Amino acid sequence: MSDIQFGLDTFGDVPEDGNGALVTQAAAVRQLVEEAVLADATGVDVFALGEHHRPEYAVSSPETVLAGIATRTSRIRLSSAVTVLSSDDPVRVFQRFSTLDALSSGRAEVILGRGSFTESFPLFGYDLSDYEVLFEEKLDLFVKLLDERPVTWSGSVRAPLNDAEVFPRTESGRLTAWVGVGGSPQSVVRTAGHGLPLMLAIIGGPAERFTGLVDLYRRATERLGTTAHPVGMHSPGFVADTDEEAREVYWPRYREQIDRIGALRGWPPATRRRFETECREGSLYVGSPETVARRVAEAVRALDVGRFDLLYTAGSLPAGARLRAVELYGTKVVPMVRDLLAD
Repeated sequence: MSDIQFGLDTFGDVPEDGNGALVTQAAAVRQLVEEAVLADATGVDVFALGEHHRPEYAVSSPETVLAGIATRTSRIRLSSAVTVLSSDDPVRVFQRFSTLDALSSGRAEVILGRGSFTESFPLFGYDLSDYEVLFEEKLDLFVKLLDERPVTWSGSVRAPLNDAEVFPRTESGRLTAWVGVGGSPQSVVRTAGHGLPLMLAIIGGPAERFTGLVDLYRRATERLGTTAHPVGMHSPGFVADTDEEAREVYWPRYREQIDRIGALRGWPPATRRRFETECREGSLYVGSPETVARRVAEAVRALDVGRFDLLYTAGSLPAGARLRAVELYGTKVVPMVRDLLAD
């Protein structure tokens, strides 16, 4: 497991400043750039931004922010987490990320998904009743674009293409593209059918319960004759100097976020007891560097993944605490996990 990659994900949550007041969305975007620069300097492998169209998140165009980050970093890979392909155009998505790839000298990635929020559908004129067909057809087209050859394609959700060439092309000849999946076996099989890497979003319960999906992906690629890439996993968490500090800073913002989303989706209110259980044995990697490293190593071993991405922001976590979390993740957590996995 020496070649495992470690990333940091964020949805661009708007943080608090040093006085406890929310910063502007513009300041939140600039804050993300500083966090990415620090992640690059401390040895983190990947920095990923999610696309959202809600007031509590500042990033609606991940590739634009990543392009800014590209000009101030030298080695870290730059990814979306995720790009909502269903409400976008595959050709434009490819063009934007191949442009990012050029600016970053080959460091761009895209994680494609249907999106757990649906605000982008009415915003861009799409009908939610077409939720499945939009993603299926657009993913099919995007996979063809990855070959960087003239494309002929037709479907029901956009105009057909006839021997169309799409620019700019990447210097390597292929853009790195993943598919983000929340837990649907059908989505896992579809990803395997396209021969793309799988990124599992694990946001509740122990990692072990996803072993079946990892096995399904590998069996499906074998049956379909496609490539079984190393699987990635993405889970929320937060690193501070001590377990107590991490949980006390994280809990109130996490509770507010869960309750806000839960009110829309019918979830029960968050409880401190459930939070503590998730921190001990579930999908929340919250604590000191030692605690987080131990739990990450356990999850990586359990699922045999090739990449672990920590969603390190939640709600209005203070900007200073976020920078410290990035520093601790890069300088302490990642080296500790590597040592644990080498034993």
